[in-house]
Amino acid sequence: MNNSCDRWLGCYERIMKTTHHGKGLARRDWLKLAGIAGVAPLIGRSAAAEEKKPPSKKLRGVVFMVSDGMSPGVLTMAEEFSKQLRNRGTAWWRLLEDRNASCGLMDTRSADSMVTDSAAASSAWGGGRRVNNGCVNVDTDGSEITPIAALLKKSCDARIGLVTTATVTHATPAGFAANAARRDDEHLIAPQYHGRVDVILGGGSRFFDPAQRTDGRDLFGEFEKSGYQILRHRDGLLASRSDKLLGIFGDGHLPFSIDRDPDTGARVPTLAEMAEAALARFLAGPQSFLLQVEAARIDHAAHLNDIGGLLHDQLAFDDALESVLRMVDGRDDILVVATSDHGNANPGFNGTGGIRRVQRIMRQKASHERIFSEWGNQMSGGVADLASLVRQHLAVRLRPKEVDALRAVLNQQEVVEWNHQLANPEGLLGQFIGNHTGIGWTGTSHTSDPTLVSAIGPQAERFAGMVRNTDVFGHLTDLLG
Repeated sequence: MNNSCDRWLGCYERIMKTTHHGKGLARRDWLKLAGIAGVAPLIGRSAAAEEKKPPSKKLRGVVFMVSDGMSPGVLTMAEEFSKQLRNRGTAWWRLLEDRNASCGLMDTRSADSMVTDSAAASSAWGGGRRVNNGCVNVDTDGSEITPIAALLKKSCDARIGLVTTATVTHATPAGFAANAARRDDEHLIAPQYHGRVDVILGGGSRFFDPAQRTDGRDLFGEFEKSGYQILRHRDGLLASRSDKLLGIFGDGHLPFSIDRDPDTGARVPTLAEMAEAALARFLAGPQSFLLQVEAARIDHAAHLNDIGGLLHDQLAFDDALESVLRMVDGRDDILVVATSDHGNANPGFNGTGGIRRVQRIMRQKASHERIFSEWGNQMSGGVADLASLVRQHLAVRLRPKEVDALRAVLNQQEVVEWNHQLANPEGLLGQFIGNHTGIGWTGTSHTSDPTLVSAIGPQAERFAGMVRNTDVFGHLTDLLG
């Protein structure tokens, strides 16, 4: 029997023995696993026995890394994309092959849906309860749930870090440190980080700047008076020696990696640079810590059916993961977890010849977001302009009927599309480009699929097999509190 079969049989035995309740899987749970056989060889491997859990050992720190909106098939595409683009594989794939790591699947649902959003997903991790979609640590009865950042601050004076390529007040980082009945109330989330989160890096200056806040509150000033260094530029982050940071590098979300140019690169740090800056500060001191690192724009690219934008941001996440693993290499007191909060649009190669088609994705030079923005900013916004932008940025020559359909839907005219989720600019463009790249999409929204989870370090076996999203909260508080 070959190694792949050995690994799969071992996975089967472990998952059938173990769930988060410590009982055997019900038949319906096994059928769920059987439905994702395409990723079966990647899951369930653990370094420890399942019958007896080792006693909890307090850890120095946990780095919880989130590839937001990453459907399971993205990992396969990213591995091949990285090999062809960078002549090397991905850190996450190597982690899956590491016998010292544990691998499993995350059950991601929210309180009111099989399909979660990021607010409910992160609240499950950061509050230990399944809440309704759209809520940040607010229970189904309207009561607030104390987020893990506040609990760890109180119990052990832990250091807390939030790093993201979205606005720092977006749903995923907020789930670890805030309460909000509506995830979109980011102006209410921002002040809750004050004194609760020690390192905050990402986008979203409009929620801190008095000139942009409707209440005129100067959160930049308030944070600065409390000892935070305020950073607005990549050079400032790289030169900083302060322990407490509020680094906001854009008005909204940070740019897609595929859209980064020399000017952007000079102003905006990469996810890896932000993760390194946060982790270096936490490793230098004696306190325990919890650091969340989120690659948010993978999810945004999936909503846009933008395979080039998605894969470049997936590699940016992988660079951050590689940096974190390098920084904690050889330590026996740091746990690193890599996972996703939910799938999105389930992109994947369809048919044969996928490896050759990767080269067509490599020729793409801009995100769909940029294409639609540039088309909207042009005076004429005509058919020729749209076709030219797609050819210039995506290296694809659209057929006249495809351009006509795109222009019609951009002008809010009805088009013939039987999949209603794809009857929009992003859905149509994704299909047209998919005819050249081989990438298919199920829609433009989140999916109910279990997500991949990998962990390495002490107590990594907690993340083997099927992991309920609310279990993460118990693991983190048990290991750090």
